[in-house]
Amino acid sequence: MNTSNSLTDELLGQLRGAPMQSMAQQLGMGSAETERAVGTALPMLLGALGNNASQPQGAMDLFGALQRDHMGAAGSGNGLGGMLGGVLGGLLGGQGQASQAPASNGASILGHIFGGRQQQAESGLGQATGLGSNAGQLLQMLAPIVMAFLAQRVQSGGMDAGGLGQVLGREKAQVQQQGGAAGGLLSSLLDQNGDGKLDVGDLFKLGAGFLGGRR
Repeated sequence: MNTSNSLTDELLGQLRGAPMQSMAQQLGMGSAETERAVGTALPMLLGALGNNASQPQGAMDLFGALQRDHMGAAGSGNGLGGMLGGVLGGLLGGQGQASQAPASNGASILGHIFGGRQQQAESGLGQATGLGSNAGQLLQMLAPIVMAFLAQRVQSGGMDAGGLGQVLGREKAQVQQQGGAAGGLLSSLLDQNGDGKLDVGDLFKLGAGFLGGRR
């Protein structure tokens, strides 16, 4: 992403250094290849959220989820830094903190973001980045971090649901315009009916399934 206001660039910058090294250690990969994989996974996650939030109800559902489950994590301690430490510490320590905390339940968050396409998202990312079966593990690490990051942006910017939808919509458009691995993966995920085109039917299917149920 080359645009200065890209959410992907901003979050990737916060993950460089110790957080990236922690994820690389957990995945058994080098820091450079982990950063490349994260650089593909983040825009896919944010673009999918942007698509889901393109409908008013989807934006309201996401906004409600951020307020309910993620504002405390984003606002405590050092903001996103504290959330990174909690999520990655739980994963690396094997103590189960990440799976017990609602805000850190990566598998649940992924289910809300991708719905029935979660397996496709994981396998596509694995093939595109060389992560293979580790792709799902990376996405589970990143999902609560992305949500904490968005909660922080909502808090600091005084955003409402409509503003959040607009910001994520711009991010989705940037990911698709840039293309590359992330853009291709996102377009594939958004093509719900498998006809190779994103149409109104696809959008309704995605909008109906987003963050509607309980965690």
